[in-house]
Amino acid sequence: MATISDVAERTGLSKATVSRVINNHPYISKEKRELVYKAMEELGYQPNPSARRLRGQLTNTIGVIVPRIVNPFFSYLVDALEQVAYENNYQVLMFQSDEKKDKELYFLNLLKTKQVDGLIMTAIENEREVIESYTRFGPILFCNEYLSQSEIPVVRVDQSKAAYIGTKHLLDRGYRKIAYCTGGLFVDDGKDKDRNIGFQKALNDHQININTAWVFINKHTIEDGRHVMRQIAGMNEKPDAIFTGSDEIAAGVILEAKSLGMKIPEDLAVMGFDDQPIAEMIDPALTTIQQPIKEMGTISVDMLLRLLKNQPLDQKHKELSVELVIRSST
Repeated sequence: MATISDVAERTGLSKATVSRVINNHPYISKEKRELVYKAMEELGYQPNPSARRLRGQLTNTIGVIVPRIVNPFFSYLVDALEQVAYENNYQVLMFQSDEKKDKELYFLNLLKTKQVDGLIMTAIENEREVIESYTRFGPILFCNEYLSQSEIPVVRVDQSKAAYIGTKHLLDRGYRKIAYCTGGLFVDDGKDKDRNIGFQKALNDHQININTAWVFINKHTIEDGRHVMRQIAGMNEKPDAIFTGSDEIAAGVILEAKSLGMKIPEDLAVMGFDDQPIAEMIDPALTTIQQPIKEMGTISVDMLLRLLKNQPLDQKHKELSVELVIRSST
């Protein structure tokens, strides 16, 4: 069985440096970390979790990977996760991937080095095979996201159905020229693929083709929403409604529309997603899709704790319902 001395010899680094990498010590270069992780993989070395617990280096800890903590949806989700974890004597460590594969891998390695007992991933950047390879080091659960053909447990809403409900609401109100903000292109492995499917299906049901000039890719923030609204204002043929994909983007659209002298919803109906507090605070109040964030967090922690205790899950794929919240923006 490989030891820390073997890892040090393989890398040419000192045992102290290897130990610092294993313990996620700051001020260690990326190159040295990668060198140590590679040697650990080649040698099959795993830190002794029992010894680490005795040293107080691992005590009932759950890691949560989010893409952007400044997005209120993930802030509220982490809050829900933390509260349930605390009630069960677990602490939560939050990691922000910034939608980068290398950062996500770095956090996955914390599971490998036994610095967290299990991981909840609220966003996914790497391929299925890569993420599944880490399940031998501890349980992983997807929350809010999933991977096709993966055996990793999931807690999520039906994003396709949610987008269909939102788009259908606009269509039922008589809007036919609908713009759309999405995280990725309309491809099988693109971001927001399920929402894209729901949006497209709703338009197809009304024999309406997608106008690609009205599709805005990789939008997330209030400033993105302002930029989208400025683009729309400069178009010769303008949409009469927009499904933004998040309340943040929707708020930016409304704020910029008002600064341009446009009226919501008379000149442009605006649909959000998530039902964040800003949805009620913005004027006019925002029509949006409400996601059950607290329920999602509660069930996710409960399922992960069962996995940590080697208890069977009643179901590995838990799907929650969304609700259309109609306000003044449509």
